[in-house]
Amino acid sequence: MAEVLDVGTTEVKGRVTGPAGSAEVEFLVDSGAVYSLIPDPVWRDLGLKAKRVERFALADGTRIERSVGECVVAFPELGETTTPVILGEPGDVALLGVVTLEELGLVLDPLTRKIHHARHLLLRVG
Repeated sequence: MAEVLDVGTTEVKGRVTGPAGSAEVEFLVDSGAVYSLIPDPVWRDLGLKAKRVERFALADGTRIERSVGECVVAFPELGETTTPVILGEPGDVALLGVVTLEELGLVLDPLTRKIHHARHLLLRVG
């Protein structure tokens, strides 16, 4: 019989702000997700609007389309940024994706499942 491994998850609470207000959201940090996702009805209550439609692949390979908008997200001690977000449909869970993490200068350590400030590098020529 195979050993069952405890595959941990990382969750972080943040504040999402849109034209109609703000709300606290608990995000599942997903290093495999490009964009963050705001669940329905949260994004509707905040007055977020779709700017475009993108295609996404689910873990099982199924292709879906979701609207993408923008909002401000803020995390205590981690920072605040404007970021593109998927406007979720009923049943979708809040995800914190790689684009938002990078905009905040953060990275998820895959071994410890903790969020850290990224090391920023610049190249100077001459």
